[in-house]
Formats: sequence, C-alpha cells, structure tokens
Amino acid sequence: MKRAALAFLLLMLARPEAEASLRVVSLNLCTDQMLLLLAPGAAAGLSPLARDPSLSAMAAEAAHVPLIAPSAEAVLRLHPDLVLAEPYGAQATVAALRDLGLRVVMLNDPTTFPQIRAAIMTLATLLGAQARGAGLIVAMNRTLAALKRPADRPTAIVLEPRGLTSGPDSLAGSVLAAAGYRDTARGGWVSLEALVAHPPDLLVLPEAPGFPSLATRLLDDPALAAIPRRPVPAAWMICGTNFAAEAARMIAR
Repeated sequence: MKRAALAFLLLMLARPEAEASLRVVSLNLCTDQMLLLLAPGAAAGLSPLARDPSLSAMAAEAAHVPLIAPSAEAVLRLHPDLVLAEPYGAQATVAALRDLGLRVVMLNDPTTFPQIRAAIMTLATLLGAQARGAGLIVAMNRTLAALKRPADRPTAIVLEPRGLTSGPDSLAGSVLAAAGYRDTARGGWVSLEALVAHPPDLLVLPEAPGFPSLATRLLDDPALAAIPRRPVPAAWMICGTNFAAEAARMIAR
C-alpha cells in the first residue's frame, strides 16, 4: 500500500511539469473548453470565441490564454506541439498546418453522453491527463445518476432564438432525455402557431444573461404564457462536455 501511495504521489507531482511542457492550440470553441477542462496549463492559444460567456462555459478560465485568429501564421507563431480542431471551420488552416508538418487532431463534437465520455478520455489520453479526464466523467455520472426525473416522461422543446430547435438527435435532445423528458421538436424552425396548437409540457430556454436579443421576442407572445419555462445557460448546451449534465440537472429539478 505504501509503495502504491508513493507511486501515486510521484505521478501527481509530475503531472503539472508534463502539462506545462506541452503546448496546445485550439481552433474551435468546443475544443477550447475541453482543453481548459483537461489541461489548462497546456493551452497556448484559443479560438476568438473562448472568452465569450454567452458561448463558452469556460470563459473565465480562458481570460489569461492568448486568443488567435484561425490562420496558419497565427498558429505557427505559438510553436505548438498539438493543434485541436473540428470538422467545420478553419479547414484551410488545418490543411496548411498539416502540410507544414504540425500535428493536428480533428475531434467530433459529441451529441450523446456516451460520446461525451469517449471524447473526454480520447483527448485526456492525448494530453496526458487521464486522471483528470476520469474525474470529470465520474463527476458527470454522479450528476446524471442523482437526477430526479419525472415519472411520466413529459414533453419538452429546447427553444433557441428565432424559434429554432435541434430535435431529439442532437445534444439538446440527449440533455432532455437525460432529464426525463421527450423531445417533441423536429429540428429547424418552429412557428408560434405550431407551439400553440401542440404545446409541450415544458419550454427549455438557453439563455445568455447580459446578452439580450430581439431574436427571443417570440417568447413574449401572450399565447405562450401558459407553457412552463426553464432557463438554462446557453453555454452549457452548445458543446458536448460535462456541462451538458449540469443542463440536465437544471431541467430535471
């Protein structure tokens, strides 16, 4: 037992040094957050959206990390060991960086909780942060296991600005299912008339405090006043991270 404890202590002491020796640049809002969750000391550069609290759940943690334009020149100036990207946006930059011999890892944004777990451990392994990744998953699992879900699986819609919905085959749909609700949205735009004709039991509203928008005026219509509402931070619903479990917790309460 003493030998195992000593080995664990040495591992914990070595981790910050290993993390600090790795330089990682993220080109995407979602990989920004995963990088900051798993290896904040390795973050050498983040996307221009990383500090926007209406979009990123890790905006405060990004405050002291340089933000860079999605260009090969900007990335090269930081001399990264690893570049993180996703299959949309900055693809010309990704191609240029690969042509120049940089290691670029393309990650898919998860839309289900099993995919979130897999994505966390995949990136944690790349970053040498397996223990931190496992801890995030344990915490997420505990949050999901503790949810008090309604017994009758009522209906719900995650209604985004301008009346947009993602539907059940999305991160929003997975969050609703985890909270014990049935997502009745079909994806795309939903009209006021459709909401009035077939009202869900709950409207989930991704909100960004401090960032009001005319795009949410649909919700001011008196015809929707009788439908219960549940606000959730928009930043928790944009990317497939452990914050999705927190969104489910807020919806299930």
